[in-house]
Amino acid sequence: MELMYINTVWVVLAAAMVLFMEGGFSLLEAGLVRTKNAVNVTMKIFVDLTVGALAFWLIGFGIMYGKDTFGLIGTSLFGSPEKIHLSIELPSAAFVLFQMGFAVACISIVSGAVAERMSFKAYVLTAAMICIIIYPLSGHWIWNSHGWLAKLGMKDFAGSAAIHAVGGFAAFSMAKWLGPRKGRFNSDGSANVFAPSNIPLASAGAFILWFGWFAFNAGSTLDASNKLLAPIAINTMLAGAAGGSAALFMTLKKFGKADPSMTINGVLAGLVAITAGCAYVSEWSAILIGAISGLIVIYATLLVDYLRVDDPVGAVAVHGFNGVFGTLAVGLFDTSHGLLTTGEFSLIKVQILGAAVVVVWGVIGGSFMAKVCEKTVGFRVSESEEDEGLDMSYHGIPAYNELERFTDLPVNLYNFEETTGISIAPTNKERLVK
Repeated sequence: MELMYINTVWVVLAAAMVLFMEGGFSLLEAGLVRTKNAVNVTMKIFVDLTVGALAFWLIGFGIMYGKDTFGLIGTSLFGSPEKIHLSIELPSAAFVLFQMGFAVACISIVSGAVAERMSFKAYVLTAAMICIIIYPLSGHWIWNSHGWLAKLGMKDFAGSAAIHAVGGFAAFSMAKWLGPRKGRFNSDGSANVFAPSNIPLASAGAFILWFGWFAFNAGSTLDASNKLLAPIAINTMLAGAAGGSAALFMTLKKFGKADPSMTINGVLAGLVAITAGCAYVSEWSAILIGAISGLIVIYATLLVDYLRVDDPVGAVAVHGFNGVFGTLAVGLFDTSHGLLTTGEFSLIKVQILGAAVVVVWGVIGGSFMAKVCEKTVGFRVSESEEDEGLDMSYHGIPAYNELERFTDLPVNLYNFEETTGISIAPTNKERLVK
């Protein structure tokens, strides 16, 4: 009974830290997009935590952990996830809450890749679909003990494949369907750089994500007494540090300047890559995995640009490509069955299959969601909405209050917008009138 209490506290705390990572996603994306779209990306994170969380609780959890059908899909626990039977000393509600954090994180991966030109209604629908079917289905294959990949022996401790690769390649597919932002690519294929609005803000988001990642990985033990807690935590730290270091030094060598956004993404790439193997590899392997991922994220970003896929925050390179690499890295560096550590081939073959499956599923799922949005609520914003910025188009308020620039001028609400070129949301007009 005492272990039950300790595990409850541990998993609930870990779940809270994983859910707090949404604050990191919000700040990261708000800092990397242009100022006129910062409110919109923040609102999308609220959609993840509201619509997405409810959709997963109601349907997604049952598809993921419900009674198995042919190793493909769960068919029970809909609307009653707390009825799941666990083989560990932990209340089912704590387990459901922790898994909810994972589902919400998967949506947020897509959020950044489609930023600045996706309809808000389409994003709400997308968040629901990811939590109802896209993430839960691949999660069932990998993490449900009856799932077909789980039966083959695939290892993905905390979700490099089940969360990051699926989310990353769904993001790739949706960004491809959506098309690039206006002016992003030239006719000769070259890309124009849109400067981030606030690098310190993005950095703060990365720090929060890094903090939450300790719970993301170590919390997946679901057991406060598990002897792997400390090794998982140190591997998480080392991989993130190595990923950031590799990206920092490579950009310094390649461009003559240490690129802040690429260093941020290098850290995140290292964290993504170690997520699958954090409980299975040594500390030296964690450093190597992180360092390689920090290089992968640079060249994967260039590849995504070459394919003319517009990803404002680098989500595809960070989560998609490094989710796949992290999955394969388990097959290479696992201390018990890794190809490079023991010479065994059995695990790497399963990991290759699993990585290929989640990439294909992510692309198919992303295409499916794009078509559903296109046929129902509309997928892409209008050109005028994109020009104005989604903050004002969809939410009626800017991220930074530009009215302060005109405090020394007489304010006439009837010609203010015409005089200054700044739109005032109806709610703000009422406040100014008062």
